[in-house]
Amino acid sequence: MKKLYGVIGLGRFGGSICKELSKEGGEVLALDLDEDKVNEYKEIASDAVIADSTDELALKELGFRNLDHVIVAIGDNIHASILTTLLLREIGVKRITVKAQNDYHEKILQKIGADEIVHPERDMGKRIAHSIISSNVLDYLELSDEYSVVEIKAGEKMQGKTLLELDIRAKYGCNVVAIKRGKEINVSPMADEQIMYEDILIIIGADKDISRFEKALVIED
Repeated sequence: MKKLYGVIGLGRFGGSICKELSKEGGEVLALDLDEDKVNEYKEIASDAVIADSTDELALKELGFRNLDHVIVAIGDNIHASILTTLLLREIGVKRITVKAQNDYHEKILQKIGADEIVHPERDMGKRIAHSIISSNVLDYLELSDEYSVVEIKAGEKMQGKTLLELDIRAKYGCNVVAIKRGKEINVSPMADEQIMYEDILIIIGADKDISRFEKALVIED
Protein backbone atom coordinates (compact mmCIF):
# COMPACT_ATOMS: atom_id res chain seq x y z
CA MET A 1 0.00 0.00 0.00
CA LYS A 2 1.41 3.38 -1.04
CA LYS A 3 2.25 5.87 1.67
CA LEU A 4 0.37 9.14 1.52
CA TYR A 5 2.41 12.32 1.97
CA GLY A 6 1.67 16.02 2.12
CA VAL A 7 4.17 18.76 1.33
CA ILE A 8 3.21 22.29 2.35
CA GLY A 9 5.43 24.95 0.80
CA LEU A 10 7.01 24.34 -2.60
CA GLY A 11 10.19 26.36 -2.36
CA ARG A 12 13.58 24.74 -2.95
CA PHE A 13 13.40 22.53 0.14
CA GLY A 14 9.74 21.52 -0.13
CA GLY A 15 9.97 21.12 -3.89
CA SER A 16 12.97 18.83 -3.58
CA ILE A 17 11.15 16.65 -1.04
CA CYS A 18 8.08 16.54 -3.27
CA LYS A 19 10.17 15.34 -6.23
CA GLU A 20 12.02 12.67 -4.26
CA LEU A 21 8.91 11.27 -2.55
CA SER A 22 7.12 11.11 -5.90
CA LYS A 23 10.13 9.47 -7.55
CA GLU A 24 10.17 6.81 -4.85
CA GLY A 25 6.54 5.95 -5.56
CA GLY A 26 4.77 7.87 -2.81
CA GLU A 27 1.47 9.63 -3.35
CA VAL A 28 2.10 13.31 -2.66
CA LEU A 29 -0.40 16.09 -2.04
CA ALA A 30 1.50 19.34 -2.67
CA LEU A 31 0.19 22.68 -1.42
CA ASP A 32 1.30 26.28 -1.82
CA LEU A 33 -0.26 29.74 -2.03
CA ASP A 34 1.78 30.56 -5.14
CA GLU A 35 -0.03 29.53 -8.32
CA ASP A 36 3.18 29.35 -10.38
CA LYS A 37 4.79 26.93 -7.91
CA VAL A 38 1.68 24.77 -7.80
CA ASN A 39 1.56 24.62 -11.60
CA GLU A 40 5.22 23.59 -11.64
CA TYR A 41 4.44 20.50 -9.54
CA LYS A 42 1.15 19.44 -11.11
CA GLU A 43 2.93 16.85 -13.25
CA ILE A 44 5.19 15.70 -10.40
CA ALA A 45 2.91 15.34 -7.37
CA SER A 46 -0.19 13.15 -7.30
CA ASP A 47 -2.12 16.35 -6.67
CA ALA A 48 -0.99 19.99 -6.39
CA VAL A 49 -3.34 22.64 -5.04
CA ILE A 50 -3.42 26.36 -4.29
CA ALA A 51 -4.57 26.78 -0.70
CA ASP A 52 -3.86 28.51 2.59
CA SER A 53 -2.40 26.00 5.07
CA THR A 54 -3.47 28.19 8.00
CA ASP A 55 -7.12 27.58 7.04
CA GLU A 56 -8.29 24.57 9.08
CA LEU A 57 -11.35 24.00 6.89
CA ALA A 58 -9.17 23.88 3.75
CA LEU A 59 -6.87 21.29 5.33
CA LYS A 60 -9.85 19.13 6.28
CA GLU A 61 -11.52 19.42 2.88
CA LEU A 62 -8.27 18.45 1.12
CA GLY A 63 -8.02 15.32 3.29
CA PHE A 64 -4.82 16.10 5.17
CA ARG A 65 -6.06 14.13 8.18
CA ASN A 66 -5.83 10.95 6.06
CA LEU A 67 -2.15 11.41 5.17
CA ASP A 68 0.60 9.31 6.75
CA HIS A 69 3.19 12.09 6.92
CA VAL A 70 3.08 15.83 6.26
CA ILE A 71 6.17 17.96 5.69
CA VAL A 72 5.77 21.66 6.50
CA ALA A 73 8.37 23.42 4.36
CA ILE A 74 7.08 26.98 4.58
CA GLY A 75 9.81 29.54 3.84
CA ASP A 76 10.22 32.72 5.88
CA ASN A 77 6.75 33.00 7.41
CA ILE A 78 7.35 31.56 10.89
CA HIS A 79 3.83 32.44 12.03
CA ALA A 80 2.28 30.46 9.15
CA SER A 81 4.63 27.52 9.84
CA ILE A 82 3.64 27.40 13.52
CA LEU A 83 -0.09 27.76 12.90
CA THR A 84 -0.02 25.15 10.12
CA THR A 85 1.79 22.69 12.39
CA LEU A 86 -0.70 23.29 15.18
CA LEU A 87 -3.69 22.75 12.86
CA LEU A 88 -2.21 19.57 11.41
CA ARG A 89 -1.74 18.20 14.91
CA GLU A 90 -5.29 19.15 15.89
CA ILE A 91 -6.89 17.45 12.89
CA GLY A 92 -5.00 14.25 13.63
CA VAL A 93 -2.14 13.99 11.11
CA LYS A 94 -0.07 10.92 12.04
CA ARG A 95 3.42 12.37 11.57
CA ILE A 96 4.61 15.94 11.03
CA THR A 97 8.07 17.11 9.96
CA VAL A 98 8.71 20.85 9.97
CA LYS A 99 11.46 23.05 8.56
CA ALA A 100 12.70 25.42 11.29
CA GLN A 101 14.15 28.86 10.59
CA ASN A 102 16.00 29.27 13.90
CA ASP A 103 16.29 27.91 17.45
CA TYR A 104 13.36 30.02 18.68
CA HIS A 105 11.16 28.58 15.93
CA GLU A 106 12.31 25.06 16.85
CA LYS A 107 11.41 25.48 20.54
CA ILE A 108 7.86 26.48 19.66
CA LEU A 109 7.51 23.61 17.18
CA GLN A 110 8.62 21.17 19.88
CA LYS A 111 6.01 22.50 22.29
CA ILE A 112 3.14 22.21 19.81
CA GLY A 113 3.91 18.65 18.81
CA ALA A 114 6.07 18.49 15.67
CA ASP A 115 7.46 14.95 15.38
CA GLU A 116 10.64 15.98 13.59
CA ILE A 117 12.28 19.38 13.13
CA VAL A 118 14.91 20.00 10.47
CA HIS A 119 17.32 22.85 9.77
CA PRO A 120 18.22 22.23 6.10
CA GLU A 121 20.34 25.37 5.60
CA ARG A 122 22.33 24.86 8.80
CA ASP A 123 22.80 21.13 8.22
CA MET A 124 23.82 21.63 4.60
CA GLY A 125 26.24 24.33 5.71
CA LYS A 126 27.96 21.85 8.03
CA ARG A 127 28.16 19.22 5.30
CA ILE A 128 29.64 21.64 2.80
CA ALA A 129 32.14 23.00 5.33
CA HIS A 130 33.41 19.50 6.12
CA SER A 131 33.65 18.57 2.43
CA ILE A 132 35.61 21.79 1.81
CA ILE A 133 38.04 20.97 4.63
CA SER A 134 38.67 17.50 3.19
CA SER A 135 37.52 15.83 -0.03
CA ASN A 136 37.57 12.55 1.92
CA VAL A 137 34.53 13.61 3.98
CA LEU A 138 31.60 12.33 1.93
CA ASP A 139 28.67 13.09 4.22
CA TYR A 140 27.97 14.63 7.61
CA LEU A 141 24.76 14.06 9.58
CA GLU A 142 24.01 15.90 12.81
CA LEU A 143 22.37 13.70 15.47
CA SER A 144 22.13 16.40 18.13
CA ASP A 145 23.83 19.66 19.07
CA GLU A 146 26.96 17.73 20.07
CA TYR A 147 26.94 14.38 18.23
CA SER A 148 27.14 13.48 14.54
CA VAL A 149 27.65 10.65 12.07
CA VAL A 150 30.23 11.14 9.34
CA GLU A 151 31.09 9.14 6.21
CA ILE A 152 34.82 9.28 5.50
CA LYS A 153 36.79 7.82 2.62
CA ALA A 154 39.96 6.19 3.93
CA GLY A 155 43.11 7.88 2.69
CA GLU A 156 46.81 7.09 2.80
CA LYS A 157 47.12 7.63 6.56
CA MET A 158 44.75 4.72 7.25
CA GLN A 159 45.59 2.43 4.36
CA GLY A 160 46.73 -1.08 5.35
CA LYS A 161 46.20 -0.54 9.08
CA THR A 162 43.75 -2.44 11.25
CA LEU A 163 41.17 -0.80 13.50
CA LEU A 164 43.22 -2.07 16.43
CA GLU A 165 46.33 -0.32 15.13
CA LEU A 166 44.46 2.92 14.47
CA ASP A 167 42.86 2.69 17.94
CA ILE A 168 40.28 5.28 16.93
CA ARG A 169 38.03 4.84 19.97
CA ALA A 170 40.82 5.25 22.55
CA LYS A 171 42.69 8.03 20.76
CA TYR A 172 39.83 10.11 19.41
CA GLY A 173 36.67 8.98 21.28
CA CYS A 174 34.88 7.97 18.04
CA ASN A 175 33.38 4.63 17.02
CA VAL A 176 33.62 3.00 13.60
CA VAL A 177 30.14 1.49 13.27
CA ALA A 178 30.50 0.20 9.70
CA ILE A 179 32.88 -0.06 6.75
CA LYS A 180 31.64 0.09 3.16
CA ARG A 181 33.81 -1.55 0.52
CA GLY A 182 32.32 -1.38 -2.94
CA LYS A 183 28.81 -2.83 -2.68
CA GLU A 184 29.54 -4.65 0.58
CA ILE A 185 29.00 -3.19 4.04
CA ASN A 186 30.54 -4.59 7.22
CA VAL A 187 28.52 -3.56 10.27
CA SER A 188 30.34 -3.58 13.63
CA PRO A 189 33.73 -4.52 12.13
CA MET A 190 36.20 -6.52 14.22
CA ALA A 191 39.37 -4.97 15.64
CA ASP A 192 41.56 -6.93 13.20
CA GLU A 193 39.69 -5.53 10.16
CA GLN A 194 42.27 -4.02 7.81
CA ILE A 195 41.42 -0.70 6.15
CA MET A 196 41.79 -0.63 2.38
CA TYR A 197 42.41 2.50 0.33
CA GLU A 198 39.11 4.30 -0.40
CA ASP A 199 37.08 2.16 2.02
CA ILE A 200 34.26 4.28 3.42
CA LEU A 201 34.19 4.43 7.21
CA ILE A 202 30.96 5.35 8.99
CA ILE A 203 31.93 7.00 12.25
CA ILE A 204 29.82 8.25 15.14
CA GLY A 205 30.98 10.52 17.94
CA ALA A 206 30.98 13.93 19.58
CA ASP A 207 31.66 16.77 17.14
CA LYS A 208 34.84 17.78 18.96
CA ASP A 209 36.17 14.20 18.79
CA ILE A 210 35.27 13.80 15.11
CA SER A 211 37.12 17.06 14.43
CA ARG A 212 40.27 15.71 16.15
CA PHE A 213 39.97 12.46 14.20
CA GLU A 214 39.61 14.30 10.88
CA LYS A 215 42.65 16.51 11.56
CA ALA A 216 44.80 13.53 12.53
CA LEU A 217 43.81 10.87 9.99
CA VAL A 218 41.62 12.32 7.26
CA ILE A 219 43.01 15.66 6.13
CA GLU A 220 45.96 14.98 3.88
CA ASP A 221 49.13 17.02 4.49
